Amino acid sequence: MTQTQPEKRLKELRELLNTYSYQYHVMDDPSVSDAVYDSLFSELKKIESDNPKLITPDSPTQRVGNQLTGGFKKVRHGSRMLSLNDVFDRSDVEAWVKRTDKLLPGAEHEFFADIKMDGLACALIYQDGLLAQAITRGDSFVGEDVTENVRTIKNIPLRLRKAAGFEGFLSGRTEIRGEIVMLKRDFEKLNIKRQESGEPVYANPRNLAAGTIRQLDPKLVAARPLHFRAYDLLRDNPAEIPTNMFAYKTLTELGITRNQQATVFDSLDGVMKFVDEWGERRHELPFNTDGLVIKVNNRAQFDQLGVVGKQPRAAVAYKYAPEQATSVVKDIVVSIGRTGAATPVAVFDPVSIAGTTVQHASLHNADEISRLDIRIGDTVVIFKAGDIIPQVESVVLELRPKTAKKFDFEKELKTQYPELDFYRPEGEVVYRVKGATGDLLLKLGLKHFVSKAALDIDTLGEKNVVALVNAGFVKDLADIYTVTKEQLLTIDRFAEISANKLVSAVNENKKPPLERFVYGLGIRHVGVQTAIDLVNKFESLRALQSATIDELESVDGVGKVAAESIVAWFADTDNEALLDKFESLNVKPFFKKKTGRMMGQSFVISGTFETMSRDIAADRIRSLGGTFQSAIAKDTTYLVIGEKPGASKVKKAKDYGTVVIDEEQLVKLLGK
Repeated sequence: MTQTQPEKRLKELRELLNTYSYQYHVMDDPSVSDAVYDSLFSELKKIESDNPKLITPDSPTQRVGNQLTGGFKKVRHGSRMLSLNDVFDRSDVEAWVKRTDKLLPGAEHEFFADIKMDGLACALIYQDGLLAQAITRGDSFVGEDVTENVRTIKNIPLRLRKAAGFEGFLSGRTEIRGEIVMLKRDFEKLNIKRQESGEPVYANPRNLAAGTIRQLDPKLVAARPLHFRAYDLLRDNPAEIPTNMFAYKTLTELGITRNQQATVFDSLDGVMKFVDEWGERRHELPFNTDGLVIKVNNRAQFDQLGVVGKQPRAAVAYKYAPEQATSVVKDIVVSIGRTGAATPVAVFDPVSIAGTTVQHASLHNADEISRLDIRIGDTVVIFKAGDIIPQVESVVLELRPKTAKKFDFEKELKTQYPELDFYRPEGEVVYRVKGATGDLLLKLGLKHFVSKAALDIDTLGEKNVVALVNAGFVKDLADIYTVTKEQLLTIDRFAEISANKLVSAVNENKKPPLERFVYGLGIRHVGVQTAIDLVNKFESLRALQSATIDELESVDGVGKVAAESIVAWFADTDNEALLDKFESLNVKPFFKKKTGRMMGQSFVISGTFETMSRDIAADRIRSLGGTFQSAIAKDTTYLVIGEKPGASKVKKAKDYGTVVIDEEQLVKLLGK
């Protein structure tokens, strides 16, 4: 794919973001989630940062805010509805604590933490206990009066509850701030009804809640299941509310819904445990969230710390990693699984989702590609299903290049695997290798895995491999580490001694050299030397597994096709499960940095030798730190010729100035 010119991409992004902004703020009809908007907005900022001369006055990055229209009365807040500074990890939180300690030297303070709700911020004004007004955040100084709509939300009391010890809050002005949300279960039910009636489904709960509150007809608002959850309580006399936790307890007594997860901590460690816990459990919550709010609990200290710009010094918003992002599809490659199934994989520019960097996602099958109409060059929305598996949610059609062509799955199979034939069984969505059953592929894969160049388990020859698979004891490569002597003795080929020998040989290979293990996995286009080069570059299986296409292509001998094949192999869910199984069985490939007197020297062999085989020569060269190449390149140090060498290799060696030696000279170089 050719790179999009910065000017062209900027123009496309600006136009699209302005369209999204209009839909959201003016038409109350958002078409994408906040995460998608933010991802595209971040891309725009990055391009403009790299190309400052291309910044224009009408760019969304240069706009302070969008003007709101509609029939709602503007109302000034009694005190600003402040936003919070974002923090993203422990070091950010520690820096915030140090700043507060510096401003309050010697003061002890507690930390108050609560779940941050993903909804529409709103202030409820009660006068002498009666609901008098509801105001949206707006620009923090001035919001919109949405009282009539808010009155339809069933969990908002029209009169505050009387409670012993809290009678004072029923006199004068009491302001309650919180979020209007649509609970996930209600959102799902609403979308199911719309699907059944043939109507388009809504994008996400937050946008729907925000759009609903700004409808001019309260009857429409009443028909939608909105919910209010409070996060703050204000009185004219601040001394009435000594701490943020007291505010929460008061809210409950007054009959106001608030989060029950809110907790007070006396240490940063406690706060971070809370952060980590809800990072894992956030999907259990009835509403969507993108993080937590952490505050100084003491309200007098909170006020003493003051405000900088629009943010109070005494509070921060801890943001979890986004669960959606956008990226550009660089290619679609096909991976062949152990059952012969052909699985397409989208390869895209690396992007961070839910705390991890992803660069590929399974497209499952040809029908899914057709449904999404995904094409190479498309900008796509990526999300993590269950916070684990990256998937393509949709295509941003407005950013589709004019040159993008429909993906022809059958044509691509012929291009990527010209030596194989594929068919699609009737009633199935998956293309499979013709004439290759799952057992046949497993036997071939296992034979390769235990071969001399890979794990070198000589007791597992071809006949034993076939016997183990036929007996049903081995269903994947990792199963060889689960085979027992008792199982082997049920197979005619094995007796006590041979069974013990095989089990011992397999167990002794639980810590194989990483390069042999990688080669043994059978990744397409990864030969012995490529496996060595990859391992020398990345030094661990996990690092190789997460390598980008660009990083892979930086390895000598790894081109675009090989890099995409590697990425596709690691993206296959069967292969991911296989690697996890190896790990659970305590199979731990190790990396050892190669050293030796042949470091930096590369060899090509042409012809046959008398004293050693080609494979033995290659192993000896590699054991001394040298590189064994299959073809002569400009960096080849030696061409070793035996009987009947290839004329083309000899000619190329002369052209490149490669030193030509014979078998005897090689033996001297190798030494004893």
